[in-house]
Amino acid sequence: MDRLGTNSRLAEDVLIELDRDAGVSLHRQIEASIRASIRAGRLRAGASLPPSRTLAAGLGVSRGVVVEAYQQLVAEGYLASRSGGYTQVAASMPPPAAGTGSAASMAQPAASGAGSRAGLGAGSRARFRVDFGYGRTDVSQFPRAAWLRSVRTVLTTAPNDRFAYLDGRGVLELRQALCDYLNRVRGTLAVPGGVVICNGYGQGISLLIQVLARRGARRIALEDPSSEDDARVLAGAAGLEVVGIPVGPDGVQVDALDAADADALVLTPSHQWPTGGVLSAAARAEVIRWARRRGAIVVEDDYDAEYRYDRSPVGAMQGLAPDHVVYCGTASKTLAPGLRLGWMVVPPQLVADVAAAKLLADRGSSVIDQLTFADFLGRGEFDRHLRRMRPVYRRRRDALLDALHTHLPELRPAGIAAGQHVVAWLPPGLDEAAVVAAAARHGLGIQGVGPFRIAGAGPGGLIFGYAILSESAIAEGVALLATAIREVRGS
Repeated sequence: MDRLGTNSRLAEDVLIELDRDAGVSLHRQIEASIRASIRAGRLRAGASLPPSRTLAAGLGVSRGVVVEAYQQLVAEGYLASRSGGYTQVAASMPPPAAGTGSAASMAQPAASGAGSRAGLGAGSRARFRVDFGYGRTDVSQFPRAAWLRSVRTVLTTAPNDRFAYLDGRGVLELRQALCDYLNRVRGTLAVPGGVVICNGYGQGISLLIQVLARRGARRIALEDPSSEDDARVLAGAAGLEVVGIPVGPDGVQVDALDAADADALVLTPSHQWPTGGVLSAAARAEVIRWARRRGAIVVEDDYDAEYRYDRSPVGAMQGLAPDHVVYCGTASKTLAPGLRLGWMVVPPQLVADVAAAKLLADRGSSVIDQLTFADFLGRGEFDRHLRRMRPVYRRRRDALLDALHTHLPELRPAGIAAGQHVVAWLPPGLDEAAVVAAAARHGLGIQGVGPFRIAGAGPGGLIFGYAILSESAIAEGVALLATAIREVRGS
């Protein structure tokens, strides 16, 4: 076993333990040792780690091995990396509970709870060897330099009155910039007066549900399966009845809408979450006809439409019926969830009520962040960032599909053409819950589709979030899953 105690001027009490006979990749061992030191408090917040070249030389490994370990820990939030500076500890983690083992033993798996598509509760997930948790964006790729240029522009040029209280819709500059972007890229029919800025999709759907309930709505329809952490919970809290609409390979089954007798319908039509289906043009037209017959509202959650790989872009439904569709977008998947930037394009009859609800909720979102994003959009930086990230995520998607084809060809991937996750359907007779539990025992974090079903019935499937994982980690994770599945079949 090799050990390197690094210079105390660079990092205090750092110990990297490598066991080349352990059968675990070296970058994973480096990650585990640094992660354990942070969680145990041996590395304090703000402490600098050695440059990757220096650490690689001391450990006798290639620089790429250390870079990959650092990148993974940056993506997990343990480290922060600055251009031209040392990699530093970004967070001080609490000491591990007694009996969790040493750094050399790697992170021990624990039971996995139902995570959140938006990343809520991510801190409570077990620290697996590989975690296919979904809904996570690679925040290490955040365009800091370009964002900083926009911040400086705002602070030096914004009129004084922009820093006072504004109306509930948000600053005009951002609403105009979003209209220009959404109309050009997503095919919406948005006007600045109909845009409301919010703190992410979670707040946006909360405001909408409050307004709909006050206007007499009694029942809301959701895709089945669908996320369990926003509309479903918020609708119940507002006194609305929730009804599930079955989802097929191409999205929600529109022939079930009339029987639902709903006042509102929440959809992810461009990339159904989690199954990945794309609602066809004919089905979209039928949804619009249903909404007009019912006088209902369709909430279009366009959560990851910017990331597409093997198909042409699909326009937003809002452009077909701006009087019946609320379009919801967010920077959480494209830039970083911590920005808490979201937007809604709201039908004219609802704008005043939604803006009033926003004012009542928090007096409006951060003006500086709104103006910064407006400048960022206007300079074309958002488009450049997306062009840079699409091939990054595509390579990771391809690595996942290749690994599944090699190790688990009996699984059927779906929804692969876009987004940051893939669903793989299990063959008949293979129990989803048993596979998830066995995977956890082998150090793999993965979620099944079952917990997100409203009716509680349907084929077994697994959700693979790949956005923050390296290609080697993806391959390692699928190999662990294959071992877990063999264990389930042999039991």
